[in-house]
Amino acid sequence: MLLPQIYPDIIECGTDEAGRGCLAGPVTAAAVILPQDFKCAALNDSKKLSRKRRNQLRTIIEKEAIAYHVAHVDMRVIEQINILNASIQAMHEAVKGLKIEPQHIAVDGNRFKAYPGINHTTVIKGDGKYLHIAAASILAKTHRDALMQQLDQEFPQYDWCNNQGYPTMRHRQAIRDHGTTDYHRMTFKLLPEQLELPL
Repeated sequence: MLLPQIYPDIIECGTDEAGRGCLAGPVTAAAVILPQDFKCAALNDSKKLSRKRRNQLRTIIEKEAIAYHVAHVDMRVIEQINILNASIQAMHEAVKGLKIEPQHIAVDGNRFKAYPGINHTTVIKGDGKYLHIAAASILAKTHRDALMQQLDQEFPQYDWCNNQGYPTMRHRQAIRDHGTTDYHRMTFKLLPEQLELPL
């Protein structure tokens, strides 16, 4: 069972991101404030759960959370400020979008920039330790997956409905065969052989 939060008896949000390692699509972050007495034995790091279970948990989290917000930072920003800074920006935007201001931010990972007026703690593998970070992990992943499924309808050849923009063999072969789209991250290593890609 995961722990509720780092500091008891304060308003603390968990935040996490999804999509850092993708070749296409935005990086997405969520921030979640859960009730102090929230319990859910199935809640865990989103990467350890099936798509079906993640979507079931998304419904529970969105119903039970005191507050949550999801933010996307698109490819143009990723290209301008790099993926790490874009991930942190997405988390900041998610926190900013909460209807209740937290007193503390619990961040998955070990890299973050101070959020104005609110202290934070970074937690390596926090989505496997704290409920609110795990909840943020679920929301970031499921919202981003849903967006990539929408984009897949526009560009089905890249198989984004299954790979969500990650560098699978099929995705990379589609880049070889069809070139890139406006959703691809051109500063990323799209192909191992580093071929010049048609735009």
